[in-house]
Formats: sequence, structure tokens, C-alpha cells
Amino acid sequence: MKHSILQGQALQLNYNKHFYSFCVMTSAYRYQHQYTLDKHYYLECFDQSVPTVEGYKPYTKAIGFIFVGTALLLTDTNAYASWFIIGLGFVEGLSVRFKRTWWLWRQLMSKASGHSVDLTIDDEGITSQSAVITHTIAWQQVNQVITTSKGLLLQLEKGQTYLSNQVLDESAIAFIHQKVAETKPA
Repeated sequence: MKHSILQGQALQLNYNKHFYSFCVMTSAYRYQHQYTLDKHYYLECFDQSVPTVEGYKPYTKAIGFIFVGTALLLTDTNAYASWFIIGLGFVEGLSVRFKRTWWLWRQLMSKASGHSVDLTIDDEGITSQSAVITHTIAWQQVNQVITTSKGLLLQLEKGQTYLSNQVLDESAIAFIHQKVAETKPA
């Protein structure tokens, strides 16, 4: 039989036929929380992690497709290919305009949507485990921690990931900052 406290010291109770022995040992920090991947969580992830770009710049690829398709249409080349490229330009424009909605729909259609996730933060890294996938981020993979208004944005070697303050407490946030600072040279 073993009883342990998640942070600080742990108490181990060893049972033998004739006596109990107590042993106090130090244990590493370990934070656990369970949450559900639902629409509100996904919306918060998108809003906090995707930068918004105003103006026409996000539409440059769509404009380019439409321009190239129109130019091909005017040169009497294959009309089907020209219309396909023009249509592709319109679809690209719609994907830019409705980027948030499109991303949210894709996440809600994924296998992970609606499942609960067990988040574990310890000395090894950050582990998210659900019925569909288990994903671990080692502390060495995290280059930077950016604090947003609603959570933490972890800049990784390849990409980024977001942790909501709804699933973290103050000690977990402080521990994440400490571990990233320890693994990165000054």
C-alpha cells in the first residue's frame, strides 16, 4: 500500500506481516488535471495561438490564383484548367475569410473531439493522454513560454502548443516557467 502527495514529500507505508514501517522520501513535482476537448476549449486555443493579420496580405495567394486563372482563360488554353484555378482562388479566399470557423470544424470532426484528456506535468515534461492519443513534450523541446491573457503558448522546436489557464493552477504555471528556464542556457 502506497500513499503519496503530488508535491513536496511523500509518505510510503510498507506493510509486512508483523509491522508497518514508515519511510519519508522526497518526490518530484507532479501536476495532474483532466479536461474535455470541446468547442469552447478549441475556440480558446485558436484565439490565443493564431495571430490575426489585417488587410489584404492574407488574401495574396487567393488573388494570385484568380489572376493566373483569368490570364490562362484569356490565352485560350485549357478552359477547364483555367476555371479550376479560378475556383481554387475563390476557395482559398473563403478559407482565409473563415479561417477560425474552418479550423474549429476540422478539430470538432477529429477523433479526439469530445474526449477527456489527462494532463500531467512533471520533471520529464508535459504529457497529454486521451483515449485516442498520448503526446509528450519534453522540456528540452520547449524553446520559449509566452504568457497570453488566457494561458501559456509553448514555442517548440517544430511548432507551438497552447495550455489554457483553466487546466493549470499557479504552481503548475510557475513550474513550467522554471523548467523551461532551467533547460535553456542563459
